[in-house]
Amino acid sequence: MFGGGSNGNCLYWGRREPEFRGIVVVFAWVSLHEKQLRSFVDLYSSLRWNSIVCHADFLNAFYPERATSLAFGLVSGLVEELRIKPCPVVFIAFSGGPKACMYKVFQIIQGTCEGQLSVDESRLVRNCVAGHIYDSSPVDFTSDFCARFSLHPTIQKMPGTSKLVSWVAKGIASGLDGLCLTRFDSQRAEYWQTLCSSVDLEAPFLILFSEDDELAPPQVIYNFAQRLQELGGDVELVNWKSSPHIGHYEHYPNQYRAAITSLLEKATSVYSQRIRQLRERAGMEGMHDEISELICDLQKVAVNSNESLRRVAVGPSDYFFLPSSAEHGKGQESGSLQDERNERSIYLPTPPSLSAHSLLGQVLFDVCVPKNVEGWDIRFSGSVNGQPIASSRRHSPFNGIKRNRRSRL
Repeated sequence: MFGGGSNGNCLYWGRREPEFRGIVVVFAWVSLHEKQLRSFVDLYSSLRWNSIVCHADFLNAFYPERATSLAFGLVSGLVEELRIKPCPVVFIAFSGGPKACMYKVFQIIQGTCEGQLSVDESRLVRNCVAGHIYDSSPVDFTSDFCARFSLHPTIQKMPGTSKLVSWVAKGIASGLDGLCLTRFDSQRAEYWQTLCSSVDLEAPFLILFSEDDELAPPQVIYNFAQRLQELGGDVELVNWKSSPHIGHYEHYPNQYRAAITSLLEKATSVYSQRIRQLRERAGMEGMHDEISELICDLQKVAVNSNESLRRVAVGPSDYFFLPSSAEHGKGQESGSLQDERNERSIYLPTPPSLSAHSLLGQVLFDVCVPKNVEGWDIRFSGSVNGQPIASSRRHSPFNGIKRNRRSRL
């Protein structure tokens, strides 16, 4: 699970209340100071959203192995929380946070990273992700980014004389440029492709940026937003003409809060609609399974019935003959002898378990077998499987009347 709120932890709960609407996962980098981070956590808490803070180390952005390890720890803890209480999840990235951890989280839940989650765990997280927020992000980590970052005003505010600061900054820039050229440019395409593939999570995007941000240039932001829209993403852009890197909330609190509130409400709606669709789909699948089982049962019954029919057809004892008039004129005969046999014979397909000593067998015997057989002319009219079949006629005083020989059974 996540650690506490001390500076030594990379993963910790920013705010955790028992009553909440959802969870925001904050992807912070070294460019976001602890004091700034706390103000954002308070903002989300005021909107009744708990927060998990992933504060990545500076080198995570340049070493994918470190980013992957941090991402697995985050996703594992998130899975445990969502198993207890599923809820909407919104990813919020600041500055270099997407490269330092977040893009690896996407790869893990999408199954494109080694050591994947189980299918159920991946599905759980995917179903809960309901929104993305980028603040002064994403940053394009080109070969000259390290120089631009080390010379940024945030670094220039380090204590010491201006010459010393300039010398340290140039030394850091030189070393980091070599690192970027050898280890980073080859990963740049993978980084942007993964961020764009997050459209598959079907969650809305909010991107907050400034026209004069040197670390997150507006052209990079516009290109990213355009690509997301081309892939079918729901993207909203909020920009300011002049605002420092990760300083939009501090300088424009009302506009910033309104934009965040709108996205979180939309995320809640997206999550609710998604869960409703999943339940409907599960209901349809359950109904389909029930229908399939019913069809299988009917097929089994049909097979058993056919087998019963074949067994009954070869058993002469299953044919019952009713008495009929034996004296008819030749002109009054309505059919051949075979027709008469068919009329007099009653075919009773009974299950193999029917016993003559059972209640149903006794009833059929009492109904179909007459008590008085005096005066009957009993003769054999054929055989089935070598066994003779008895046919009978009885002398009746009603010679000119044809009886209805079909049983009502």
